[in-house]
Amino acid sequence: MKVTDCLRRDADVIWQHLVRHPFVVELYSGDLPLDKFKFYILHDYYYLTTAMKNFSLLAAKAPTVEDLRDILDILRLEAESEYEGYKKFLYRLGYSIPEAVKQEPIPISISYGSFLLSTSTLKSYPEAITAVLPCFWSYAEIADYHGDKLHDNKNQLYTDWAKVYGTDSYRDLVGKIKQLVNRVDETCPYDKLLRIFTQASRYEYLFWNAVYTQEQWPI
Repeated sequence: MKVTDCLRRDADVIWQHLVRHPFVVELYSGDLPLDKFKFYILHDYYYLTTAMKNFSLLAAKAPTVEDLRDILDILRLEAESEYEGYKKFLYRLGYSIPEAVKQEPIPISISYGSFLLSTSTLKSYPEAITAVLPCFWSYAEIADYHGDKLHDNKNQLYTDWAKVYGTDSYRDLVGKIKQLVNRVDETCPYDKLLRIFTQASRYEYLFWNAVYTQEQWPI
């Protein structure tokens, strides 16, 4: 069994909560209040830009030229395709990039982003590449789990957003990150990889929860 399969199996309790979170359930059914989706889109900018910075750090730590090329390819997709797609959804909601930039990051965004950057900076490359997997993989699994709901979803904005994560190109991206993790599984103790994978999975759940409740700083 590949290490990515083991990680997913051992984090299943968290992932069952992830795929059943009210935010994604209601988004795929079309019942999600628009203000919650707007909050998500505005605050996703911080994660997107942090992810690009993080992949830059990962590229610098890549152990082989093959890994370096794959990470740079992922970074290019983040900086071009995903960023452009993000801008389109932002504009459809009546916002601009400068407005997204002005949003003060919510606590979970800063915590999750700091976790990714500190892992890439202070921990081993195997741990760092494992930390980015839950985000990409969970979006694909959510699309698999709830994809059938899109047939009855009357909200075109939500269906356009959701369909991206069920495409072959997105699955190929997830597969590439899995390959990066599977290449290094013997160079790092499994318990360290599982700890990182579990933490990142928890952050994914906490982010969905934060945007669903439209979390703010308490003081």
